[in-house]
Amino acid sequence: MTKRIAITTLGCKINQFESAAMTEALQQEGYSFVPFSESADIYVINSCTVTAKTDAESRRLIRRATRMNPQARVVITGCYAQMAGDDLLKLPGVNLILGNSEKKDIVGFIKGLRDEPQAVVSDIFQQRSGERTQLESFAEHTRAFLQVQNGCDARCAYCIVPFARGASRSVAPQEALDGMAAFAAKGFQEIVLTGIHLGAYGLDLEPATDLLGLMRLAEHQGVVRRLRVGSVEPTEVPAEMIEFMAGSKMVCPHLHLPLQSGSDGVLARMNRGYDTALFRSVVDALVAAMPDVSIGSDVIAGFPGETDQEFQETLSFIGSLPLAYLHVFPYSQRPGTPAATMAHQVQPRVIKERAEALRILSEKKKAEYAARFVGRELQVLVQKDEGGRKGLSRNYLPVLIKECEGLVNQEVGVLITGTRGGELTGRLAAG
Repeated sequence: MTKRIAITTLGCKINQFESAAMTEALQQEGYSFVPFSESADIYVINSCTVTAKTDAESRRLIRRATRMNPQARVVITGCYAQMAGDDLLKLPGVNLILGNSEKKDIVGFIKGLRDEPQAVVSDIFQQRSGERTQLESFAEHTRAFLQVQNGCDARCAYCIVPFARGASRSVAPQEALDGMAAFAAKGFQEIVLTGIHLGAYGLDLEPATDLLGLMRLAEHQGVVRRLRVGSVEPTEVPAEMIEFMAGSKMVCPHLHLPLQSGSDGVLARMNRGYDTALFRSVVDALVAAMPDVSIGSDVIAGFPGETDQEFQETLSFIGSLPLAYLHVFPYSQRPGTPAATMAHQVQPRVIKERAEALRILSEKKKAEYAARFVGRELQVLVQKDEGGRKGLSRNYLPVLIKECEGLVNQEVGVLITGTRGGELTGRLAAG
């Protein structure tokens, strides 16, 4: 009898990608999948440990799984498993704990499940080489995600991730290129390069290289139609990268630059290593080179000690920038980080209010950016049905396209006729 597996994921996109990779590997072995809300033989929780709240959510999911099927095996992996494996193993119903290095071998561990609880969590800082993670199940089989970097050497005051993911380590350039070529051969039109600290790509290799070097190799070899870069720190976007992106026919004009705060005082307490002047200079350089570039950013609301004035500085600073969208994160204490013990923790009510103000600003930015393209033609990768066909432009705008049946996984010219919030609507361009 085929065993039923349910997988749920907490946390970042990397975790989402790795869950998809685990799912694909298990499907290839003949396992069937059911929603996490249904009875399964094996439950897999790919955990996050960014905040104490996410730890609690993982424990809640364990209890939920054991209620759904008291006879089920419960497997915990991810960052919470990496940081607190022994504690998790003591919880009723938990059968197996896998660290972040072990999750790639999920098939073997599932096949070898024992009756007695077991924890297999290696020292993540002993992991010195990068291994690519390839995903084919994301984004309607038109866009593929290639993880070329893992770990982080930064020490932001609010972040536990370096201790859960280990030191920065990169996939060798040729292996990364081989991964891109394999995706392209299977018909994927866009590849998204991902990592925990993507801008540190290649610095740990011998000989050392960098993200720009990898992008140049990909362009030179023409491995794929569209190449998209994930999140890159503002300190890791040199002028040479901007110049290359502006002239590239392959690399999409889209970059995610984490800001976290628009107050220099807060940035200093966060240990971010830059100030608002540097951030603005990078944004200005990107827009000067690529006027239609999509720039997104992360921002944290309510970091310890953030005063009303500092928050207003953040709102004002972001309001003055040509950003296309924000990812807003209400600050939440994470034991083990310097920020957790800082004085003047902001009240939860205030954090919630500030996060909502930032989300409103984000929606305004989205709408303003999208409106710029009405009446213009964009190159759109057609993805799926949704009141017509839904696609994604090179500058990261979702587009609803009328009357383009049979064009899924093709890049087509679309004349933009209107907007709906941060989305565009359009029709196939003539000719």
